[in-house]
Amino acid sequence: MNVLNKNINNIFFIFALSHLLIWTIVPSITNKNLPLDVIEALAWGSNLDWGFDKHPPGSAFFPEVFFQVFGAQDWAYYLLSSLFVVIAFYYVFKLANEILLNNQLSLIAVLILESVYFYNFTTPEFNVNVCQLPFWSLVTYFSWKIFSSKDIKITDCFLVGLFASIGFLSKYLFIYLLISIFIFFIYIIFFKKIKKFDFKYIIILEIFLILLVPHLIWLYDNDFVTISYGLKRTGLADVGIISHFQQPFIFLIKQIGILLPFFFLIWLLVKRIRIKFNLKDKKLLFLMTLNILPIFLILLTSMITGSKIRTMWMTPFYLYFGVLFIYLLKAQIDLKKINSFLLGFLFLFFLSPIVYSYISISQTDKRTDYPGKEIASKVQIIWDTDFDKEIQFVTGNEWKAGNLSYHLKSRPTWEGFINDEILKNSTQFICIDDVCLGRY
Repeated sequence: MNVLNKNINNIFFIFALSHLLIWTIVPSITNKNLPLDVIEALAWGSNLDWGFDKHPPGSAFFPEVFFQVFGAQDWAYYLLSSLFVVIAFYYVFKLANEILLNNQLSLIAVLILESVYFYNFTTPEFNVNVCQLPFWSLVTYFSWKIFSSKDIKITDCFLVGLFASIGFLSKYLFIYLLISIFIFFIYIIFFKKIKKFDFKYIIILEIFLILLVPHLIWLYDNDFVTISYGLKRTGLADVGIISHFQQPFIFLIKQIGILLPFFFLIWLLVKRIRIKFNLKDKKLLFLMTLNILPIFLILLTSMITGSKIRTMWMTPFYLYFGVLFIYLLKAQIDLKKINSFLLGFLFLFFLSPIVYSYISISQTDKRTDYPGKEIASKVQIIWDTDFDKEIQFVTGNEWKAGNLSYHLKSRPTWEGFINDEILKNSTQFICIDDVCLGRY
């Protein structure tokens, strides 16, 4: 009897808990300061709005909730990030169970995700990419529930609309998953006639749009600043004819490189690789659509516009790759080779935190080495020398001012870059280097 013949749910729980603890404890011990994106999100969260100059509000909302509970405790934000990853893993596991109908293979479909560095090495930095993970997995899971159920439940439609809106409010790139789901349901309803149109589907769209209304109003009032920022990040301003070929090629090469450890673990499991595509298979149709179509669409975007697709943007796109490839290769999987797979998995599982720790400790010029707490203490002393009331706001860039907002005992709100209007209306303020702080 091999190790996977034990209680699979318990093994999954141990795996998920281990992942959660490792990726909370390791960065908490090895980093002196929170990463840039976390400080940025906390700065935004101190003055929470329906959008910010770079992103919609989702990635600021969740750190702010944690700040209200835990305060300026660095470990809490590594825990937040790990929780988002583990929640995503849980719904991958649930969907795998429903599609593969085999507990062992379902567990493997999740364990194999440890070979994708998006789900370990990069996750201590809670950002818009990590923020999408649970909602990407939830939308996919409940879309499957709608597709596979004879009697569509209103609650499932409501949950798809809810999680789709939160995912979109985390990062606009979430739209690639939503477009893929829309295409899938159009195909199965109007072309394949696998399902009949049900007016309950309208609930998804209604919930999605209703929850987006405040952000859309904010976007209009702020000249669509987040969309402008996103387009700027793609490098569209520098696009030439060659970009339409060069950027998609670079994108594909990077994705192959990222997935090499994944395919190595697959190779350890199978007798031989022989893939048969039967598009009449409803499960395979769903998995292919929800895994391959979003990647194809983003590749197509790069080809048409010549835009650069940044590697980290692909963070949520591979969540269900394990389920897809295990389903495709289930006839070739040899569970007698499970020990080789587990050795490969364990090697990667422990390699990532070891490498992360080494880099964090050995390199001393990273953002996570910034003496944010010490600088905040010195600034507090300077302020207390001149004023007897607490600091209410800080202005400056998200990094320096954001660190002060996070570390200062009064948790002043971040008011953006230094603004003469704010300073004119301040009763007390001081400016130190590139940062100003004061009272309204």
